[in-house]
Amino acid sequence: MTRPFGIAILAFDDVEALDLAGPYEVFTTAARMAARPEAADWPGQPVAAGWQVACVARTRAPVCARAGLQVLPTRDFSDETPVDLLIVPGGVVDAAARCPDTLAWVRRAGARATLTASVCTGVFVLAAAGVVTNHRVTTHWEDLADLRRQWPLLDVVDGVRWVEDGRVFSSAGISAGIDLSLHLVARLTCPELAERTARQMDYRWMSRPD
Repeated sequence: MTRPFGIAILAFDDVEALDLAGPYEVFTTAARMAARPEAADWPGQPVAAGWQVACVARTRAPVCARAGLQVLPTRDFSDETPVDLLIVPGGVVDAAARCPDTLAWVRRAGARATLTASVCTGVFVLAAAGVVTNHRVTTHWEDLADLRRQWPLLDVVDGVRWVEDGRVFSSAGISAGIDLSLHLVARLTCPELAERTARQMDYRWMSRPD
């Protein structure tokens, strides 16, 4: 790839703060670890060292996350920077899943991205945008029944940390999104970088989805 690998994390009002911040921390930490001398021979190191991670929202105005934490997006939907990995976090997603601008951007980014992932109830936004249709997916345990009811064509899996279906990934709640993000680091580069990232974060990575 002749340009930096772009990772875009959707930001919206009432997003769950750690659903957004967890993946952000994983991928930015992985980029730092990939730039260190000990990573020089690891597969995928040159690409990972240049990862560009951005929070993208409808506008660049502050987003008010669930419980009041404010997040300042670095890009808005008019930004045409390529998205290679799209991550849609969860939270209270009702408004986001009904917002035409949000759905249009998610649909556009999901069609162009190499990989698309959701954390927790972010999968509802992917479904509303038509990015997932009859895929195998999961979400937070409290929302499994609602996901099945709203989107009966989805194959909703319970009792797992994350699900992989082709180029689409979905995860259960908060910490499962961190586990999935580390899995994506390993998939995009190598297990050594994922393990080094988890160690740097003092995080006990559950590297298996079940």
